[in-house]
Amino acid sequence: MKKLEEKLKNPVWFSLEETHKKFLIEFDGVKFYNPEINNFGAFYNEEKTLKALNEYSKLTDKFFFVSENQTPLFDKKRIILEKKINGCQLVLDSLVDLDISENIVKLTEKHIDEVYDLIWLVMPGFYQKKGFYMGNFYGIFKDNKLVAISGQRMQTNDFIEISSVVTHPNYTKRGLASQLIVYTTKEIIKEKKLPILHTNKGNKAIPLYEKLGYKLTRDMNWWLFCRK
Repeated sequence: MKKLEEKLKNPVWFSLEETHKKFLIEFDGVKFYNPEINNFGAFYNEEKTLKALNEYSKLTDKFFFVSENQTPLFDKKRIILEKKINGCQLVLDSLVDLDISENIVKLTEKHIDEVYDLIWLVMPGFYQKKGFYMGNFYGIFKDNKLVAISGQRMQTNDFIEISSVVTHPNYTKRGLASQLIVYTTKEIIKEKKLPILHTNKGNKAIPLYEKLGYKLTRDMNWWLFCRK
């Protein structure tokens, strides 16, 4: 059995090996999510990524490799490296609690379109509609519409990643994100798993995560490729 620290170093790989195994597509020992759910891939052997990317690119036109410090190989005749996102991983150290004054509800399949629309409004480009099935999503409604959400993405037997924390631009600066993060963190703790987060370096939200008890632990980079 792999130790927690090793799983945290390659979260996509172990998510697809454990909790999200049902979403796994594998080429030559390289693991990918079914692109209808998510477009992340993970590897250990860089030499195998070239062939694997060529195969996966037949299924989707944009896709990521997620890696702490390894550099994937790719076929420049067929694949374009669009950009490398310098990211980081945060792990809960000790939750700093706060009062939950908002009515936070667990979202269901009837909210899939609303979740998709809100994420694409705030963070367009990467979320797949069926990503809703990766984990639980929680939301806050105002004026009969969904205005803030938090979700779960990568997960193993040991940790669950909080993701898709977005607030509609008309409802920011009300503490909605903070309450959703704390609420989602507590729900993960109830499952006796470690809450984690990923974001890009320099993200203005990092001080908020740290204020709530999360600690920066390592780089976690996203290599964004597209089919030529």
